[in-house]
Amino acid sequence: MLSMIKQDTNVIFERDPAANGLLEVLLTYSGLHAIIFYRLAHPLYNLGLRTIPRIISQIGRFLTGIEIHPGAKIGPGFFIDHGMGVVIGETTEIGSNVTLYQGVTLGGTGKETGKRHPTIGDNVMISAGAKVLGSIEIGDNVKIGAGAVVLEEAPNDCTVVGIPGRIVVKDGEKLEQDCADLEHGDLPDPVQEMLLCMNTRIKKLEKQNNN
Repeated sequence: MLSMIKQDTNVIFERDPAANGLLEVLLTYSGLHAIIFYRLAHPLYNLGLRTIPRIISQIGRFLTGIEIHPGAKIGPGFFIDHGMGVVIGETTEIGSNVTLYQGVTLGGTGKETGKRHPTIGDNVMISAGAKVLGSIEIGDNVKIGAGAVVLEEAPNDCTVVGIPGRIVVKDGEKLEQDCADLEHGDLPDPVQEMLLCMNTRIKKLEKQNNN
């Protein structure tokens, strides 16, 4: 557990340019605090305890604004940037080196029993406000855009944006319009692109009618 917490701490310096020192990270990073509470609660949950791990997770939620169910399975190198409003459900499985931003929900749809939360692969980035819902699999090296609502599985090496989530880049190839290689703040908007296409088409039709 301590080695995983060390990895969780080290990735902050790798992924957050605002991290200035170990003391600052340990004292002020709520995402790290939430992960530490989870790392404490999860082994107790695996022992068959339920109430004590949930109490620990609720203390973490109260202090950080981040809710991680102690039953979730989370790999090493997990990073929550800012994190307020992040919710991770009981049967969620998260691989290695995954990054979540504030407002992300890894939740259920309310219809399933048993495995009802998503499985997230390695090296995945889920941007601010995105919702990944249901017992679906998100592959390795996937990027999910801000505000996306993902209800279907995503294969390895793709980019998903929109409501509902749609794959716009796969294996480095653009599937829709102009899509840059994702930065957290530089995401394609398929709805806006469709409206622009419709507007261009309407202008062409109007010009043809006038002629």
